[in-house]
Amino acid sequence: MKSVADKLNRPLRDLRISVTDQCNFRCSYCMPKEIFGPDYAFLPKHAVLSNEEIVFAAKSFAQLGVQKIRLTGGEPLLRPDLTALISDLKSSTGIEDISLTTNASLLPRYAQKLKDAGLKRINISLDSLDTERFSIMSGGRSSPEAVLRGIDAAENAGLPTKVNMVAKLGVNDIDILPMVSYFRERRITLRFIEFMDVGETNAWKMDQVVSAKQILETIAQRYEFEAVDPSYRGEVASRYRFKDTGSEFGIITSITNPFCGDCNRARLSAEGKLYTCLFASAGTDLKQHIRAGVSQEEFTRIVSKLWIGRDDQYSEDRSKGRPLKSDKKVEMSYIGG
Repeated sequence: MKSVADKLNRPLRDLRISVTDQCNFRCSYCMPKEIFGPDYAFLPKHAVLSNEEIVFAAKSFAQLGVQKIRLTGGEPLLRPDLTALISDLKSSTGIEDISLTTNASLLPRYAQKLKDAGLKRINISLDSLDTERFSIMSGGRSSPEAVLRGIDAAENAGLPTKVNMVAKLGVNDIDILPMVSYFRERRITLRFIEFMDVGETNAWKMDQVVSAKQILETIAQRYEFEAVDPSYRGEVASRYRFKDTGSEFGIITSITNPFCGDCNRARLSAEGKLYTCLFASAGTDLKQHIRAGVSQEEFTRIVSKLWIGRDDQYSEDRSKGRPLKSDKKVEMSYIGG
């Protein structure tokens, strides 16, 4: 089948696959410890898609135009057969651009294996270089030093790396300049993410959002930079280049400048539900079709029909005061961002 487009003429190009709903951090904006405590019931193993089932699904998405796969969680490095999955995805789908989002704490153990399996690049979450503020953001788990060791391991393995920082006003906005200074010296792209209203548990409030305008004004206090054109349609980050070093940083403006009009991303949860929007209230169960033994051709038709019927634009609807489809939203930790 050929590439498909949704009701707003957005093609299907990017597939995010959550390979586990579990994480070893408890970040306040994703998996707050007050909710995801020791008694929280994560998915049982049999409910999670196997490598073979993920590859089966990914083949159909590739037939419909997907050119990039990003593996997410939870924390994807907690999945024991992850390197085998990466190798199988690359060999079976023909998709070369397979990337990973991680908190990096386990990267010293796995970075080279991931590279050898065919991983092309990696995004690492780090919200502060300060131990105390890092602890606040991560729910008291790990340390900035552990994440930096993971970044070192990724670079040593030859994995191109970007670092993502969620900025919350009054919590870690003081870390914007220190983070910029550190990563521009290392020539690693730092991307700021506006604190988003994903899910029901992160206690999102608009007055905690550090806007793109505020971030740019903060950086301009010390450094000169210029805007850079997007490298492709649907690129989520607005890009900027430092005039002296040529290194870049970016800002993901989901709150203050939504980019729904170019969104080409589908999300497959760890238990096999398809979400056509990060802010969706419910997903469509694809696992039932896979485990019922449908053919690859029939499964591709099912996915195609779902994408063609897509009209999601939650962030733009919210920003323009339009009625929203639902007040309930899936948790970030469930579909990986």
